[in-house]
Amino acid sequence: MRKRNIQHTTPANRSVFYDLGFDEAEARVLAMRADLMAALREHIKGRGWTQSKAAKELGITQPRVSALMKGAWRDFSADMLLVLASRVGLQPTLKLAA
Repeated sequence: MRKRNIQHTTPANRSVFYDLGFDEAEARVLAMRADLMAALREHIKGRGWTQSKAAKELGITQPRVSALMKGAWRDFSADMLLVLASRVGLQPTLKLAA
């Protein structure tokens, strides 16, 4: 096994999106979207749904489910991800911290 020379790591308290050049506000929203997508993917996998079954349950097309499963975060707004999570019984909440 070949070892990689890691030259940069993102601190645990900061979003990788910040390192990709997004400002702090955008990075937080993108991280939230990524977390929502991950929760939806885990829910779908945990239920053992096919993409066709997931599409029916989510009320979207199978190609959209495919994009979700591939982590195509640019294809989904935060609003849409919140709606999808609610449709399958997840209860997303928003917390504000100072």
